[in-house]
Amino acid sequence: MNIYQHIHKAPIRVLRIGRRRFWLRVKLDMLVVKEALSQEKQETKEMLVTYKRYTRKQASKDELADANKQFADLLKGLGLGVFAVLPFAPLTIPLVLKLGKMVGVDVLPSSFNNMSERKANARQLSRNSARKNRIKASNAGQ
Repeated sequence: MNIYQHIHKAPIRVLRIGRRRFWLRVKLDMLVVKEALSQEKQETKEMLVTYKRYTRKQASKDELADANKQFADLLKGLGLGVFAVLPFAPLTIPLVLKLGKMVGVDVLPSSFNNMSERKANARQLSRNSARKNRIKASNAGQ
């Protein structure tokens, strides 16, 4: 009887673990996107301050060049926003990104270029925090 319960409960346990793993990945990916968007927001604020200083003739040429690069990134983000509104966005956005790579055009804003590094860093941080939580739980149980 005990073996039957173990065999019977195992698929349910596997499904629960898989579902939990999926949602943890989704949360992690959303945190990475949130970080990239906050970086983009900060860069845009700096761009606006630089343009304001330029109108008063207080900005240097280097600052103006950086502001112009950020403005180009802002236009890239707006261009992708148009595709996000269209129907079948989950298909059109990856297609546009692939076509951009094939042609040699950078479609994503600069804050989204190093997403793989950010994901790796976020995974490492989540593993470290999970490890610390397990250690705390084992120490509390002793």
